[in-house]
Amino acid sequence: MTRRTFTKAGAAAVALSLTASQATQVLGANDRIRVGFIGVANRGGQLINAFLENAGVEIVALCDVSKSTLERASARVGGKAACCGDFRQLIDRKDVDAVVIATPDHWHAIQTITACNAGKDVYVEKPLSITIHEGRRMVEVARRTKRVVQVGLHRRSSKLYAKAAEFIQADKLGKVTVSRCYQLSNMYPNGIGKAKPSDPPPDLDWDMWLGPRPLRPFQETIAPYKFRWWMPYSSQIANQGTHFLDAIRWMTGDLGPSSVCSLGGRFAVDDDRTIPDTMETVFQCPSGRLVIFGHYEANGNPALAQSGFAELRGTQGTAYLSDSVVKVIPERGGQFQDHQPRMEPQDIKLTSAEARGPANKNLSLTAQHARDFLDCMRSRALPNCDVEIGHRSTTYALLGNISLVTQSRLEWDAQREVITNNQQANELLHYEYRKPWTLE
Repeated sequence: MTRRTFTKAGAAAVALSLTASQATQVLGANDRIRVGFIGVANRGGQLINAFLENAGVEIVALCDVSKSTLERASARVGGKAACCGDFRQLIDRKDVDAVVIATPDHWHAIQTITACNAGKDVYVEKPLSITIHEGRRMVEVARRTKRVVQVGLHRRSSKLYAKAAEFIQADKLGKVTVSRCYQLSNMYPNGIGKAKPSDPPPDLDWDMWLGPRPLRPFQETIAPYKFRWWMPYSSQIANQGTHFLDAIRWMTGDLGPSSVCSLGGRFAVDDDRTIPDTMETVFQCPSGRLVIFGHYEANGNPALAQSGFAELRGTQGTAYLSDSVVKVIPERGGQFQDHQPRMEPQDIKLTSAEARGPANKNLSLTAQHARDFLDCMRSRALPNCDVEIGHRSTTYALLGNISLVTQSRLEWDAQREVITNNQQANELLHYEYRKPWTLE
């Protein structure tokens, strides 16, 4: 029996036998939840800090395709964690209760599904996936294996945004017809720069970094961080836009768009990117509203009238979302209407008591999100940003990219998760993995 067969057989046994009460007993017997991290560079390092802000966590294993990155992360946790360069070795460990995934986007699906099949709970960074097909498969496997899967859209653990969502869904803004959000950064003229294909650094496993994506030479403007400007590995509507679009979706309660249209291109920045420096995507929802995401990287001045990352425009008032306060500005009647303010201005805030976390600790928002994940590992409840939530919000961003690539307005059936008016676009719901990688 091969290790691969053994892992699959073991995962099947876990899926059949591990009930919620048994899972709670296992974790309860060991007071500390043992966590392994896959991808420990930029965001992975931040997540290590966030998990360590919480009591009852032991980091037992680390994995990264860069040896130098792995060594730095190991030193940060006292050199006590087991280290490896192949994520499958970490997932196979019997002393790992949960896996935290902070790898490039094109790896999220394979690593999450492998971990779930091995009986591990998973915290996976946003965007959930790089294709819509991957995201749906991740949901299916999480449900089949009864795993807790938290997606790193950390605002879902914010009490402030929960208050704002309750306010907006009670129609306190009136009918919300337009929401807007933006990723702004003036990267003109050089952007991420230019680099020729070259040999990878000696301590980087480039073949493993590429994983299911096509084999290609290393380039310094791709790894370690700049992959977010290359469509095969990520995009800015997925990287940053998913955060903002998820918050808007939470406020309005929309499942998904009914149509999507993106325009944009490389208009000003001269670099190696394969995504636009300027892009605007408009989503129309069945409930009768538009959601607009603007990706502007040739100019960075504010796009909203008030500070914040998103604006929701209602018939009675407009709300501006930020992590410290949600500011509500009253509407006034326009043509042929009464011009008096239609509501009182207000700031939605948390009291000092509401802002304090467990044991009066002022945890960072990411640490609160980690805390929710750890608590759900014990209770077996769905976490604040369950995999289904993360999938639905990531779908917005991925549809925006498909519309851009196909230069078409897409009609989307959110229930069946299919594009109904463009077969060419429908074929981009997934791609063929490079061997030997598969989505199981």
